[in-house]
Formats: sequence, C-alpha cells, structure tokens
Amino acid sequence: MDELNGKLIACQILITGLIARVANEQRDPLRFLTDFRDEIKAVVSGINIAGMDNSDRVRVVAQHAVDELFSLMKAPSSD
Repeated sequence: MDELNGKLIACQILITGLIARVANEQRDPLRFLTDFRDEIKAVVSGINIAGMDNSDRVRVVAQHAVDELFSLMKAPSSD
C-alpha cells in the first residue's frame, strides 16, 4: 500500500509540474489555471464508475485530490 501511495504522490507531482509548465507559457497563467481547475472539477463531478451503485464517495475523494493538486500551485511571484 505504501508503494501505491508513493506512486500516486509521484503522479500528482508530475501532473502539477506539467500543468505549471503549460500555464507559464500562457499570457495569463492565473486565468489558465483557474479555467483548467474549473474544467477538471466539472469532469470530476460527472464521474460514474460502472458496477458501483453509489459513486459519491469516489467523487468526494477525486474532488479532494483536485483541490490538493491545485493548492500546490502558487500564484506567480511579483519579483
């Protein structure tokens, strides 16, 4: 289980880096991140897993992961 958690954390870090890289190439990186976050949250809210009667718990965990992912990103510094 620890190995799986480590791999998930590594994936989150990788995805955060990729999103930040793309955002830095945009004219307005903060707007890009905000729009991207909103799109991801919309996708997560529509998650439906076949074979599960109630996928609310999966949605809650996924929403938490999205919030955690975007909390790692900071606004560009003014330096």
